[in-house]
Amino acid sequence: MTSSNAIAPREAFPDSGPIRVMVVDDSAVIRGLIRQWLDSEPDITVVFTAPNGKAAVSNLISSGAEVVILDIEMPVMDGMAALPLLLQAMPSVKVLMASTLTLRSAEISLTALSKGAADYIPKPQAVREVSGSTNFRREIVNKVKALGEARRRSRSVISARPRTAAPVAENVFGIPVPKTKFELRPVSPIRPRIVAIGSSTGGPQALFKVLSGLPSEFDLPILITQHMPATFTAILADHIRRATGRDCAEVQGGEIVTNGKIFVAKGGHHLVVEKQKDGIAVKLDDGPLENFCRPSVDPMLRSVAAVYGSAALAVILTGMGNDGQKGGEVLIRAGGSMIAQNEASSVVWGMPGAVAQAKLCSAVLDIGELAPAIGRIAAGAKL
Repeated sequence: MTSSNAIAPREAFPDSGPIRVMVVDDSAVIRGLIRQWLDSEPDITVVFTAPNGKAAVSNLISSGAEVVILDIEMPVMDGMAALPLLLQAMPSVKVLMASTLTLRSAEISLTALSKGAADYIPKPQAVREVSGSTNFRREIVNKVKALGEARRRSRSVISARPRTAAPVAENVFGIPVPKTKFELRPVSPIRPRIVAIGSSTGGPQALFKVLSGLPSEFDLPILITQHMPATFTAILADHIRRATGRDCAEVQGGEIVTNGKIFVAKGGHHLVVEKQKDGIAVKLDDGPLENFCRPSVDPMLRSVAAVYGSAALAVILTGMGNDGQKGGEVLIRAGGSMIAQNEASSVVWGMPGAVAQAKLCSAVLDIGELAPAIGRIAAGAKL
């Protein structure tokens, strides 16, 4: 096992061919199922399976795994104990935590994200539910591909970078990523009355960073759609409340939008806003999945555009896919504004990349620059 002051070895495996994955779970049946699913994908290969964290740490370097699917509760060494050792042994490895849909597992998963895990995936509790869950299979395949591809893109910058290259930013893993210029649009001349934030992979960490960095005088209401199941969104809201000291709660439906409050979309429901006689209310919408998600960012942004128009500000944070682009187009046509997280600080630059490349943004910024920018826009100042 790697000692605490050891230097991580150079990674000798090529950044080409199928994405290399390690599956760590104490259930042989689940390990076998996940391996079967992943090996059936031509661009993924499972290079090692382990029944506990100790075996995973011992075999990480020799396996060359780029993505590790790590169960939380295991004998010998559990996932939380293994996580820092895996990241110490191979800093570029992407760790995908797998946890059952319980309050305790949700709490642990969010803690794991704060300690360096790239993402999490909720796992059905019963083995028969795992084997029959097409949603779980699709999600695990998509997340492995997104994380593996993100890792390779980040690492390719190092190998391709000439000695005389211009300075670059560093991403969340300390890997250089070149700065990219985008065609930007002016911020709406109307000061916003609401901020709507969309996020997915890497979102919880980004949300804590942005919300904690808002100016003390900032008091606009904030809507958040983070791709998460119901059990997790209540825990996320509580973590945000504790981390920021701001009033934050999971939406139950019917609450009146008030200044200074943060509303988190409830897992399994879209978050939308609606005008009522006594004000603007947040609602739970059980409409169809969008972008394979519910909650989805697009319905939230469409409703915000309809109610607030040019007095709306949207923020798109790290996440895979392009959720937020179509809703963002509606919001921009209504006169609102949008800013996004840059590639350098994103875990996966799918969602923010989609809106940036669609020319919807007034700014594409590092995670540390987003909170001050939101504060300036809210105050009517220049970016």
